[in-house]
Amino acid sequence: MAPTLDDIRFVAIDFETADPKRDSACAVGLVVVDRGDIVARDYRLIRPPRPQFNPFCVQVHGIHWEDVRREPTFGDLWPELAPHFEGADFLCAHNASFDKAVLQTCCRDAGRTPPAQPFLCTVQLSRKTWGLPSNKLNCVCDHLGIDLRHHHAGSDAEACALIAMQGLRENPGFLGKVL
Repeated sequence: MAPTLDDIRFVAIDFETADPKRDSACAVGLVVVDRGDIVARDYRLIRPPRPQFNPFCVQVHGIHWEDVRREPTFGDLWPELAPHFEGADFLCAHNASFDKAVLQTCCRDAGRTPPAQPFLCTVQLSRKTWGLPSNKLNCVCDHLGIDLRHHHAGSDAEACALIAMQGLRENPGFLGKVL
């Protein structure tokens, strides 16, 4: 029998970056879903490796060097984040290729082992499930009635988790593309 939302544990993840390079995480949001219930949330600011923030990135998320200069680096923060991934069947993100690349790059550069679980992309899940004119995070949230503080990593991760839960309820066969 194929697994359903009631059988799985997953982690929704969202990063904000200081510049276009994938090693420049300046914020991360994590939401852990176990058997269809949100069981943990975490949001952290991260000091990226360079103090020069790209003006476009700042305009998107509103995070400046002053906000993160005293925060831990990704490598210092990882021991606190890693337990969230234990026992997860998969990770999910909206536009998963971006967040997967940031996670893998930051782990690699910090000498940490990234989680091995596969990624589910909620952009792809949205396309297959609802056929919306746009599958941008804010558009999917509008369609589903999900509150969103767009480009806040904690809010984006929670929205991603809620999209995944709703999408997997309506389109349970999509799990076969991940597991």
